[in-house]
Amino acid sequence: MEGRIKNRDGSFLPGCAPCGKSLRFLYETAAGRVCLKLLTRRSVSKLVGAYMNSRISKLNIKRSIQSCGIDLSEYEITDYRKFSCYNDFFTRQIKKEKRPLAAAPDVFISPCDSKLSVYGINEDSCFFIKGSVYTVADLLGGNKALADQFMGGYCLIFRLTVDNYHRYCYIDNGTKEENIFIPGVLHTVNPISLKKYNIYKQNCREYTVLHTENFGDVVQVEIGAMMVGRIKNHHGACSFRKGEEKGMFEFGGSTIVLLVKKDILTIDGDILANSAENIETAVKMGERIAVKRQKTDNQY
Repeated sequence: MEGRIKNRDGSFLPGCAPCGKSLRFLYETAAGRVCLKLLTRRSVSKLVGAYMNSRISKLNIKRSIQSCGIDLSEYEITDYRKFSCYNDFFTRQIKKEKRPLAAAPDVFISPCDSKLSVYGINEDSCFFIKGSVYTVADLLGGNKALADQFMGGYCLIFRLTVDNYHRYCYIDNGTKEENIFIPGVLHTVNPISLKKYNIYKQNCREYTVLHTENFGDVVQVEIGAMMVGRIKNHHGACSFRKGEEKGMFEFGGSTIVLLVKKDILTIDGDILANSAENIETAVKMGERIAVKRQKTDNQY
């Protein structure tokens, strides 16, 4: 059942949807779809981004905190009036002790606060992401040679909403290649939009290959959404440490995808069970979501 989210303790979590009426207008009415064509132009996105960086946008902060039940006591700035603009609030820094790192080398962590779903990848079937069917190659801008390396592995989908922490970290120690940016028309990642649009093929995204110490080559894809100013990755080709901040999203709903090769991970059972029932699992940055798969005798 679409839209259900579970905490790690098995309890259901209500979603944050302060813009539901506006999205229904945009996607379910003729007038709304005319407006949508204008809103999804990059020039309009840049204009909205400029507004979100202005002092005037501070007026939206209190309403977002109340609508989504955001607890500012977990963040470095605890008084919403001290943010310089909405994007300053949106990219707020969390207190380090609030996101403890599962540091053991064999533990695979979540790169961000999000709602997580996990799908298998194979040659004969496509995987299902938020109500639409995709191939790995679609996410990588048609790079089939790279996509083929992940057949038999996992595709992990991390959906961020307004209430989430919008900074993300590296999932292991290692080195990375340059970021590859794929331009696209920006659309909202709210599930209601799936009634009319194929989201990922139209969103701008940026991906890189992470050469990790413990989990082999992992591809990380950051996906922007409607009216996101930009995906802000901090580094080009470089070395990195587990838990180090990789980047952040500015205003808008956003998604991270991790592609992991075959026989690398054993995903935590609750996450796999939830995904099989189309239930997302609420996870936190730095939290364990899988472990390195132990090799059996016939794998040596």
